[in-house]
Amino acid sequence: MHSSKPLLPPFNPVSLRRLGGLVCVTLCLVLAACGFKMKGVSPLPFTTIYTNIAENSAFGANIRRAIIASSPQTRFVSEPAEAQARLIELANNQSLRELSLDAQGRVEEYELNLEFIFQLTDAKGHVILPPTTLRSTRELPYDDSVVQAKQGEITTVFQQMQQSMVDRVVRRLASPDVAEAFENAQSLAADDTPADATPLPPPQTSPARTPWASPHVDPRAGMR
Repeated sequence: MHSSKPLLPPFNPVSLRRLGGLVCVTLCLVLAACGFKMKGVSPLPFTTIYTNIAENSAFGANIRRAIIASSPQTRFVSEPAEAQARLIELANNQSLRELSLDAQGRVEEYELNLEFIFQLTDAKGHVILPPTTLRSTRELPYDDSVVQAKQGEITTVFQQMQQSMVDRVVRRLASPDVAEAFENAQSLAADDTPADATPLPPPQTSPARTPWASPHVDPRAGMR
């Protein structure tokens, strides 16, 4: 009587690992050829940067962390003269307004607005990135029976909007056109605004009517 032979070759874990590694390498090469870049490190074209955004504000601290995380070789300096690039905050406005009222005149929905205006120059004042305005708007339902909870929710939403704004700023700084402009800065116009200029204060507007003290949060102080 003949003994039956296995139809499949014996399992070889070493060969399987090699095959898996080959598949991963091939996939990476295909993605690279398609221009795919994993989110993470995006080196900036300069290694030192100065900003007039207050370091002791939540927004300023997040900007610094995000830039260093995206471009580890870039470091912040405290003096404009020591920096290859200068990130200048021109305005940072945060506001809250009534969006809709019910039949009794009570607020049903608020609109949260965030606006950040900035520019980027090199050490000689050449404008690498002209004044750029980024805006963010969120709508938030309101219930006056849970005032404290809604006030906390507004604060949380503003924090999320600020973090999203930080991400947008970093992506803008890491864009190819900024790198190209920095490399050809000598051909660009120069800006005469002092690098350490204090950002313009928010415009004076009437605050939205709310059941609590003014919900407006000073953007330069960051979210508390």
